Amino acid sequence: MISFELGVEDLADTRFAVSPLHETVLSLRVLREPGLSALHLPWRRSVFGGLDALDTDLLMSLASARRTLPDFLTPRPTRFAPTFEEELAVVRATSPAQIRRDLLATHAPDPIPDALHAATAADDAPVVELCDTLCELLRQLWEAAIKPTWPQMQLLLEADMTYRARQLAMGGARLLFADMHPNLRWHDGVLHIDNMTGSHRATASGRGLLLVPSVFAHRPSPPVSPDEPLMLAYPSRGVATLWAAPPVADATALVSLLGAPRSRLLALLEEPLSTAELARRLRVTPSAVSQHLRVLHATGLVTRARAGRQVLYRRSALGDQLIAGPPRSI
Repeated sequence: MISFELGVEDLADTRFAVSPLHETVLSLRVLREPGLSALHLPWRRSVFGGLDALDTDLLMSLASARRTLPDFLTPRPTRFAPTFEEELAVVRATSPAQIRRDLLATHAPDPIPDALHAATAADDAPVVELCDTLCELLRQLWEAAIKPTWPQMQLLLEADMTYRARQLAMGGARLLFADMHPNLRWHDGVLHIDNMTGSHRATASGRGLLLVPSVFAHRPSPPVSPDEPLMLAYPSRGVATLWAAPPVADATALVSLLGAPRSRLLALLEEPLSTAELARRLRVTPSAVSQHLRVLHATGLVTRARAGRQVLYRRSALGDQLIAGPPRSI
């Protein structure tokens, strides 16, 4: 078990970030183990053929038998939404000593894989060369497998953060972590992360906690080293919708009444969603969604409420009745 001790100031400094580099690195687990998450099989099938030119053996060797990954490849984002290039520049600047430490710690107690053996060299030059090679491979992986769908991924991650911010506002840290993942427990100012391969207790010491929702994280992923600033990548809500085809309207009375676009919107609004998230799921423009939402709201079929900078829409009780259809006769 890994535990994070958070004081009052650390909770006040808890923030969120999205990280394209984190997603690229964490996707290696899915590429390496297809059975790890059935949700991502459509994505894996769609991208795997385009990775033939990459040295995938070297990339796959980064993940240990315990599925841990080197900390230096997932640096703590310094702002809300850094670019992939900004984050990769941080990795390139990593010291050889830290690269050695992180690769050895990732694979311990097993020996380091042969493909990464250069990291054990006493001379710094092979370690720097290995880092440059890994950075180039990760850049190619990003371009081929993540970048084409990154706009949709980012909208999904931002929707999760909107939900979490609402949880925090309504019930504090306890509610924030309550449904984040079964492995997380909040008790007396300490966040406990269960079922981890390592075990240590880390103190925020005024540095706060950074939360990074992730498409490819299958469980909470803190840094391997207890010396790293507190950061937690966790599985985002709604990942199952990312690779699913948009809902198809069927020939029902509801479609005849509202039209196909509005009936699809009403079906999706079982939970609070933003205009951007609805547009992502339906694969249409936000402006088109906004037009239909105005009509649905004006007719009392959906409600809306502001959450930070976003407006969240949800089906009203009347909308629920319309979706459910007429009561069946007994």
